[in-house]
Amino acid sequence: MVFLGVFLPSVLLGLCAAQSPFPAAAGRLEEEERSPWLELLLLLRPEVEPECRELLAGFANSSVRLSGCLVRHARPVTVCQNCYRLFREVTEQLENISRAAGNTTESNPCAKSLLMSDRLQIVLIMSNFFNATWKKANCANCLKNNSEGLSNSTVTFLALFNESMACFEHNLQRQEDSRLLGNISDVCKNCNVTYKKLNDMYNSMQKSGKEDESEEEFHLCIDVEDAMNITRRLWSTSFNCSVHYSDTVPMIAVSSFILFLPVVFYLSSFLHSKQKKRILMPSKRFQSNDSSVNIQEKKH
Repeated sequence: MVFLGVFLPSVLLGLCAAQSPFPAAAGRLEEEERSPWLELLLLLRPEVEPECRELLAGFANSSVRLSGCLVRHARPVTVCQNCYRLFREVTEQLENISRAAGNTTESNPCAKSLLMSDRLQIVLIMSNFFNATWKKANCANCLKNNSEGLSNSTVTFLALFNESMACFEHNLQRQEDSRLLGNISDVCKNCNVTYKKLNDMYNSMQKSGKEDESEEEFHLCIDVEDAMNITRRLWSTSFNCSVHYSDTVPMIAVSSFILFLPVVFYLSSFLHSKQKKRILMPSKRFQSNDSSVNIQEKKH
């Protein structure tokens, strides 16, 4: 045992340095004589099978492409519409690694060597990160059931969003100073219909999603939410179009009617009290005249 403890480290050091453990006899060793030591080294430092190495390289390349796509489309957020193909590719690569002919990892050595051979488990960490990011973005709510493309409602919403942005840009070019926009600016007047369609479409998607989902809180995918937030912020804050120009006349009429209600109430109360007072006054005089007549008749 002492001999092996001294001899084995020298063997490994010699092999790592691409030298024979016996320098004096290095020139006389043939390929057949070195093979037992190489087999020992492979047992101590097992290599990944070529098939597993190819699967690992495929997962690595897909992960790089997906990571780059997520970062490139982080602002404004368009990850769901631009990265769903790459996310599906990463998912398929992981399935290829973990797929086994049977129910045990022994039937698939790649799953054991790539997913469970060490404590860190880099492949699983990367896969969990992508899945958590995708779930947090709620990208499934903007895709078809099989995730092969965007849903019809999402395509319609994005088309209305692009139309609204084009309308904003076109009408801003006609403004002399885009910082001095009012409620009756060209943007508010000319883009009112397009903005209303976009807002109605967003509300409809939210309503239909809440009806389909059993969860208490429903969120559309981050692409749709971010696009709607950008549009509303431009419409209300930048352009000051919170009140639609076409709705100002009805709103002023209703507001004037509500403000005039107290005046009508107090005026009617005053007139009613005045009329009641006039009715009560003759009755008192009539009673006093009757009483005086009765007194005079008694005297006579």
